[in-house]
Amino acid sequence: MAAYAPPAVRHPAYGHVAPRRTGLAGGKGRVALAATGVALAAAALWVNHRARQAEREHPPLGRFLEVDGVRLHYAERGQGQPVVLLHGNGSMIEDLAISGVVDRLAERYRVIAFDRPGYGHSSRPRDRIWTPDAQAEVLLEACRRLGVQRPIVVGHSWGTLVTMAMALHHQDELAGIVLLSGYYFPTARVDVPLFAAPALPVIGDVMRHTISPLIGRAMWPRLKRRIFAPAPVAPQFEAGFPTWTALRPSQLRAAASETTLMIPAAAAMRHHYGELRLPVVIAAGADDQYVDTWRQSAELHRAVSGSELLTFPRVGHMVYHTAPRETLEAIDLAARRVEGRTSPALGAA
Repeated sequence: MAAYAPPAVRHPAYGHVAPRRTGLAGGKGRVALAATGVALAAAALWVNHRARQAEREHPPLGRFLEVDGVRLHYAERGQGQPVVLLHGNGSMIEDLAISGVVDRLAERYRVIAFDRPGYGHSSRPRDRIWTPDAQAEVLLEACRRLGVQRPIVVGHSWGTLVTMAMALHHQDELAGIVLLSGYYFPTARVDVPLFAAPALPVIGDVMRHTISPLIGRAMWPRLKRRIFAPAPVAPQFEAGFPTWTALRPSQLRAAASETTLMIPAAAAMRHHYGELRLPVVIAAGADDQYVDTWRQSAELHRAVSGSELLTFPRVGHMVYHTAPRETLEAIDLAARRVEGRTSPALGAA
């Protein structure tokens, strides 16, 4: 039997007969493209399944409030001087709750913890850029509607940028602020290019619903160790943090966006820190390996006249998990300074 030969065609310039090229390369490309499409579709189905499962397993801990088009989830406990808690990038109310800090604060304060826009069970409309200023306006309006007068606002990590925006623009509405493991001055950070991609238009949407949650889950053990180092990961965090809630496409968009906004936000505010006149307590782990305490918290202490700086030895970024007693003492210190400047009744719920 004769071997197969491709059909011949006449060359237009020379007239000799040449074999027609086959479409093998193009065929392989189409197969690879189809396989990629199938893989992305399968990933999207799995991610959607895990996201819905996470929402069922971790329902809202509190109530909802509609503010300027945002459905805000908040949890409220206790009575007394109001204390507002703002979590960091990638976190949520549930993380604050499992640390035990919320319940312990509620023994002597009125505690209001928010899921910031895009996190936990709060929505994040795409009609604006969610800078610290934008979030501060929404959260302060929520406080007004809840009857929260002159709170002590406690921010952790990215939440310190929102806390700072509140204080700089509405200093007369706050009693004081407590800043935990914060980022205040622009620096080069390798995590910006690594984690910012899901915020990109179009391609970021595809990534968030397919590969980004899977990559995030694979990186999670290493990231946990880094944010707690040099301390071990806290047992309550290991057992109770809702990982797949944090890896949902909607929350990944918020986290990626805030990663890109972190440096410019700090750059925009850095020259105004000296304007703060309310009680300011700055606290951080002395050995934080995620945010440099001495280039950030210590530098802020020098910039804000009359501020207090507390550093906790052998503690990393997650201070309220690793050093809950010291975190409560930082908030108590702010409350004592507030009481020293105002009457005891001012700010009561």
